[in-house]
Amino acid sequence: MLEENGPGSESLAHELEARLPDASLVPPLAEPLPAPTPQSVSAHPWRRLVAAITVVVIAAVGGGVGIGWNLARAVHTSPAAQSPIAAVPQSGSSQDASQSGGSLNAQAIASKVEPAIVDINTVIQSAGGPGQGAATGIILTSSGEVLTNHHVVAGATSITVTIAGRSGTYAASVIGVDLAADVALIQVHGVSGLRTATLADSSTLQVGERVVAIGNALGRGGSPSVTQGTITALDQSITATEDGGATEQLTGMIESDAQIVPGDSGGALVNSAGQVIGLLTAGQARGFRYSSTTIGYAVPSNTALSVVNQIRSGQASSEIILGQVGYIGVQVRDLDAQSASQLGVSAGALVVGVLDGSPAAQAGVTPSSVITAVAGTAISSAAALGTALHTHKPGDQVRLTWVDSAGTHAATVTLVSGPAV
Repeated sequence: MLEENGPGSESLAHELEARLPDASLVPPLAEPLPAPTPQSVSAHPWRRLVAAITVVVIAAVGGGVGIGWNLARAVHTSPAAQSPIAAVPQSGSSQDASQSGGSLNAQAIASKVEPAIVDINTVIQSAGGPGQGAATGIILTSSGEVLTNHHVVAGATSITVTIAGRSGTYAASVIGVDLAADVALIQVHGVSGLRTATLADSSTLQVGERVVAIGNALGRGGSPSVTQGTITALDQSITATEDGGATEQLTGMIESDAQIVPGDSGGALVNSAGQVIGLLTAGQARGFRYSSTTIGYAVPSNTALSVVNQIRSGQASSEIILGQVGYIGVQVRDLDAQSASQLGVSAGALVVGVLDGSPAAQAGVTPSSVITAVAGTAISSAAALGTALHTHKPGDQVRLTWVDSAGTHAATVTLVSGPAV
């Protein structure tokens, strides 16, 4: 989760923020670290790795779909059931490298993976106008199914992909997402015969194992950036946050010290055999935009593949969302103490933007309002709003309750589809 650029990037950050400190690359460790126990990491803000291209603000998804613009994104129709994609055993060369203490030939390793790494560019609609973001994806099938983070595509009104060795760009759409795992599967249109990545079994990873990180650093496109490091911890739990904004809990993460920067979201964490063992997702951020970090987190390949295979089965669940969900057109963040005191509310989602002509705007919701209930469900946070809305489809009518400086209001709104691609 890398930081995005622009004024008010506290909300834009959720897509492209990299939880990054201003730090230089840490040299690979000569000896493996002792096996860690699962732990929660919360001493620093952990931010996504998406690179912002313009100055438009985008709210963090915060663990619930539709927190950004609830939910304006390019979507693909529900997929027909397909056979699962399987992970392969980790190559022995990867295990050997972790024990040898020798340096890796990072470029040689990356050359095995780079043909399957794509640049993802999105257009995001906000109250201030359209904005753009850039990140990374990993090709899983020759017909154009691409693995990336949910936060990369959340709120996107269009998605385009650039593929190594092919000219021009290709339109893409979302097949499905998993909110809690921060995983998305998208479909690139009009392609065939693509090179694919090999995903290895992440259950056999070891602390101290050498890894290479590959991504679209800073959203500049072209040849992917390549850095190397080691796995420093496994099974980590982190709280992803933006400055004063919504938070998201991510569990089971791989921690490594390979340097990452904004734009690397959705990129590949690769072992010494050129097998993908993780999906780059977040980094520690102490500085501001364009900073790098050597404390990064990746979704394990087994977790990502589990999500992908659920999506490919065509079966939605409480976490797996297929196709398009209802859209009300608000940008929100978690309620802060000052707003809570001013409005006399203890919980809710603080509205920081309302899209002109949206259901929320037509109902009279304004910035600085606090949404407290949807369809009879109490809203405790920005994430809870997304959770309440993602169960509804365009055309559904829901009762919306909110509080502003004039008091408490309620109205029935008809959910609509997000902006089309």
